[in-house]
Amino acid sequence: MRETPRAEPPQPRPHRASAHAAGASCPGTPHRSDGRTPHTPRGARRTGPPGRPGTTPPVPGRPALLSALVALAVVTWQVLVHGPLARLDERVSRALVDTVPRPLSELASDLGNLPVALPVLGCAMAYAVWRGRWRAALCAGLAMAAVPLLVVPMKLWTARPGPLEPWAHGYYPSGHTATALVAYFGAAFLVSNRLVPVAAVLTAVTGTGLVLRGYHWPLDVVASLCLGLWILAVSSSCTNRSSSRTPTG
Repeated sequence: MRETPRAEPPQPRPHRASAHAAGASCPGTPHRSDGRTPHTPRGARRTGPPGRPGTTPPVPGRPALLSALVALAVVTWQVLVHGPLARLDERVSRALVDTVPRPLSELASDLGNLPVALPVLGCAMAYAVWRGRWRAALCAGLAMAAVPLLVVPMKLWTARPGPLEPWAHGYYPSGHTATALVAYFGAAFLVSNRLVPVAAVLTAVTGTGLVLRGYHWPLDVVASLCLGLWILAVSSSCTNRSSSRTPTG
């Protein structure tokens, strides 16, 4: 009588990748990526360095800051030498001034006045202090104080006349635009990042009103936006450093 061979258990294939066996729940079961405990908690997000995704408050990245610095340097040079860009700027301004009713453009430009913008930032700073974020409030206040310290010397240096007052000097860059940018964005960062679009609209309305009313040339507004962007970036970097040094309980 012929003997029937016994069935042997299947042997693992020698060419099977070791990664499929490592960490498997049972022999022969391929390892899945969700079967291993992750090194970091799921959904955890590390805070990146200033200017990178993940920072709070959000700040522009290095390419944006470099572009703003280059634009500020080029525009300032053109204003000083009264180059082609400055002459084009003057023609554009003359075509835009008083294209809307003056009361409307004046109302828009008033958003950059200190009596309007500063209370908004002050309320946001008080809210941040109440929430225990006094370092962020301090950085926002210092950023606001830096606006005249940077704008006034540039006004005296460039001595650019105004669109409607050629006998007066000191219009470059626009202090109202820088005030609106730092105040409204600073307030948005202190209260909620969801308010950033509102801050952008208020700043854009301010700059547009200044140009349409004839209080500033368009390049005055552009230079202030570039300058204000750097002020916000430095302020946000200081806030992030202070937050990283604070021990978490």
